[in-house]
Amino acid sequence: MKTINKFLFSAFALFFLASCSNQLSYFTKDVYDDFRWEEDDLKKIQFYLSRDIRLRRNFEGGSAEVVDGKIIVENGRQVEEVIIPKGTPGVFIFSPKKDRFAVSFEDSNDRYLVFGPNPKFSNRYVLLASEWNRNNGVVTYAGKKWRVSTEEAYAALLVDLRKLDKITVNKHVAKGRRVD
Repeated sequence: MKTINKFLFSAFALFFLASCSNQLSYFTKDVYDDFRWEEDDLKKIQFYLSRDIRLRRNFEGGSAEVVDGKIIVENGRQVEEVIIPKGTPGVFIFSPKKDRFAVSFEDSNDRYLVFGPNPKFSNRYVLLASEWNRNNGVVTYAGKKWRVSTEEAYAALLVDLRKLDKITVNKHVAKGRRVD
């Protein structure tokens, strides 16, 4: 009997905790189009990262500045690395062009990554690179070029859809006026 009570209590506690936590969903082009947010509205949305992103670049001694990362040795070379873990909260900074979001996961507006909808991935807003090849891509972060593995191409933006419903946008569309 005690075992059943413990099980029921544990199940209830787990259910209660799950209902209090964020229920994150992928941010997609459909969500963006449905709500029709302006840039000021997007700045009120808390984004999260769906998977780890690991930025890497060759460290060139004294001429390079370490960007909140660490220096590691890889194949005898020094490599600078920045890791943005899964679940890291981020904020919209600006839109470099239509359907593109610059999102920062740090306290600096020049440290951002660009995300956009990918039709091959259910139009989820995923990490965009200036170029992709078979093994990696190149992104700009803190004004410098970094390599990311092709796995990072699946890193997407997540949002708490329940909180999105609370962001109200007051818009009025004029219907026009005709001469009587």
